Amino acid sequence: MDHEVEWVEAQKIETSVDLIAAAKQQLLFLAAVDRNRWLYDGPALERAIYRYNACWLPLLAKHSLSEGPLVPPFDCEWIWHCHRLNPVRYKTDCEQFYGRLLDVSGVVSSVNGNCKLETEDLWKRLYPEEPYHLDLDKVVSDKSAALENCTKYDLVSAVKRQSPFYYQVSRSFVSNDVFLQEAVARYKGFLYLIKKNRERSLKRFCVPTYDVDLIWHTHQLHPVAYCNDLEKLIGKVLEHDDTDSDRGKGKKLDTGFSNTTAQWEETFVRRYWKAGAMYRGSTPAPVTTSPYAFDVLAKEPTPEDDLIRVPEVEVVEVLLEIIEVRNIPDGHKGKLSVVFSKTQRDSLFDAERRLTILSEAGEKQVAFFQCEPTGELRFQLVSTSPSKIPVSREPKSLGFASLSLEEFFSPAITQLSVEKWLELIPSKGSRTDPKPISLRVAVSFTPPTRCPSVLHMVQSRPSWKGYCFFPIIRKSRHSKSSTYVVDEAQTEVISLQMSDGATFKGDHTAQRQVIGEMDSGETRVLAEYTGIFWSLLDSKWSLKQTNVDNQFELLGTRVVKIFSGRKLDYEPKHCAKRRSDVDFMTLVEFSKQHPYGKAVALLDLKFGSIEASAEENWLVLPGILSAFILNTLLKKGGSNGFDATTKVAQQESLKSNGLKEESKDTELVATVENKVKANSTNGQTAAAVIAPEKGSGCGGGGCSGECGNMVKAAMASGCGSGCSGECGDMMKATNASGCGSGCSGECGEMMKAANASGCGSGCSGECGEMMKATKASGCGGGCSGECGDMVKAAKASGCGGGCSGQCGDMVKASKASGCGGGCSGECGDMVKASKASGCGGGCSGECGDMVKAA
Repeated sequence: MDHEVEWVEAQKIETSVDLIAAAKQQLLFLAAVDRNRWLYDGPALERAIYRYNACWLPLLAKHSLSEGPLVPPFDCEWIWHCHRLNPVRYKTDCEQFYGRLLDVSGVVSSVNGNCKLETEDLWKRLYPEEPYHLDLDKVVSDKSAALENCTKYDLVSAVKRQSPFYYQVSRSFVSNDVFLQEAVARYKGFLYLIKKNRERSLKRFCVPTYDVDLIWHTHQLHPVAYCNDLEKLIGKVLEHDDTDSDRGKGKKLDTGFSNTTAQWEETFVRRYWKAGAMYRGSTPAPVTTSPYAFDVLAKEPTPEDDLIRVPEVEVVEVLLEIIEVRNIPDGHKGKLSVVFSKTQRDSLFDAERRLTILSEAGEKQVAFFQCEPTGELRFQLVSTSPSKIPVSREPKSLGFASLSLEEFFSPAITQLSVEKWLELIPSKGSRTDPKPISLRVAVSFTPPTRCPSVLHMVQSRPSWKGYCFFPIIRKSRHSKSSTYVVDEAQTEVISLQMSDGATFKGDHTAQRQVIGEMDSGETRVLAEYTGIFWSLLDSKWSLKQTNVDNQFELLGTRVVKIFSGRKLDYEPKHCAKRRSDVDFMTLVEFSKQHPYGKAVALLDLKFGSIEASAEENWLVLPGILSAFILNTLLKKGGSNGFDATTKVAQQESLKSNGLKEESKDTELVATVENKVKANSTNGQTAAAVIAPEKGSGCGGGGCSGECGNMVKAAMASGCGSGCSGECGDMMKATNASGCGSGCSGECGEMMKAANASGCGSGCSGECGEMMKATKASGCGGGCSGECGDMVKAAKASGCGGGCSGQCGDMVKASKASGCGGGCSGECGDMVKASKASGCGGGCSGECGDMVKAA
């Protein structure tokens, strides 16, 4: 109750601004600035600073509210924005040059701009030689334009510090009313901590999370209200120190955030970390430094837009922490932890994960994952016996509890955070103890948003579900076989086939075409090669190769440039997927709203998939066709439909046999020790990147490549000793190594269990896509080819000794060998059961597609 009183007292803090409405206005303005990045650096920035000092501030000082609202020129408003975010310096400068603090009263933002004409007329009368709108074509760096009566504050540096802020708060849910309401409440809690520190004469550097920092910025942008509110609260204007950006361990931001987290949670008994409020990583590198001037107006949807339908799935981000446990039986021995999962199958999160308990482990661990806002989160308290007990003994379950997700999101969002005690239901028997075991669980969510659409191109219909637990993608051995486009649930949405052209009556030779078969059974030509470019959807779109930085261009109702590699929002973050960039292409839309480009889709050429942004439905069909054409033709060295100007490195990456399955992004959960802090410069909170218990992203010494996206459990290493290649995308369990000793190639996409090695000793090729179980080797000794795509069970070898060809795509059971001794051909696509051999000794041909029994 004492802690609740503290929170209630914090919420009594008064501000003279409607912070929610003002925060939304700030987000609109920052988005406009980000579309005009010439304000971030260079001569235009220097000229904007001159105009701000020489024109805008003097005009603002002379203006009377009775004369009507003022609208600052856009460039001046940006400099004014950055100046006000140093509230102490801004106040000092205003009082020095104008005798009073210049406020926003009577000023309307330029992005609203309904009354610019009056201000423009006034500007012209006062400054006839200086245009109201900054003319970028005539901007030159004019060092002689320095003023005597202007601030000595380094506004160039201030702008550079503020420029990255928008990326951190630019996601659509940030403007949600409930998210902002909680942000305002947390901002008041932040001010309350500062007030308590001053009362106790404690000098502490308090570091905000990004939701708090957004509201803090919003408050500072109203200088008179901010100064009055803070002087009333703490007796002075609160400084906003945004000069520190080093998030290294032990640095000012790191220790400041740790101390702020500890003080917050001790004072309020609420979690400081919050979903959607943590550091997103550094701002992605731009694909161009010059805005794209040409704008194509988006057209109304056409019937072709409805040829295929992709399920609409909502997603929320979740931060989860297990705080403490109580009422453990007397005499209990063992290490306690919590296994959590979802009760309802989820296309985004369908696994069990483990977290330590803060009160038991003494160190903070936070789980971050994405899931659909349906069903329940299920928690199981487990006890692991002391080390003297054999390791093989299963952990003991002490009970279960659940937390409904739907109550937070249906019928409408009312809160995005909860911290509560959950009583456990015993694993056996009924609950009779008057003091049941309970868990204190803290969960926060982001408001639901549309999940990106992910579609896979496969070479066989997804009809294997009854045979195994993993969707199998088989390699094509027939040049004219169809490619089936399936969604994440393995539901077919369309099938595509590339025709080589044919001769019809009258000796007319058809051009190369892409034929599509719809869900209805209708067959039609969806794309045709004209000899210069590909015409898509009855000429509504065109796909052509260019000779500039980007490699291809998709033109139609929008302008979409296709860049090699992962760009913008698809740029790898933290320990994210680190496969070679030549496997990827990013589709970037250029428009009036996005002159520097907006990433709208990612093509994975190696594994045959396309991920499209949730709001870009217009791109799904032309994107699929582009992905299919590029995937089919580029791997043939740029011929048959494009000039041979494709990069050699990319061509090499597309020489894989057939289309492989897209590895699912396993970056669902991780845990972070308290050493990895989320901190903020002007609130730049460090990554809620989550590291596992006793695990490491790159394991043993010698891991010089990229570890990829990993979800890791206890005592696991992302890259084993000596792994010099890429470990790919792995989900790993106990005592596992992503790449076994000596694995010099790519281990591919693996899901691995206990005591498994991704590549067996001596495996020098690619192990392909494997799901592996206990004591299994992806490539047996001497396997020098590709093992293909395998799902493997206990004590199985993907390629038997002496197998020099390709084993194909196999589902294997216990004690089975994919290729028997002497099998030099392809074993084909097999489903195999216990003690079976796919190809008997001496089988030199193709065994075909087999389903095998015991």
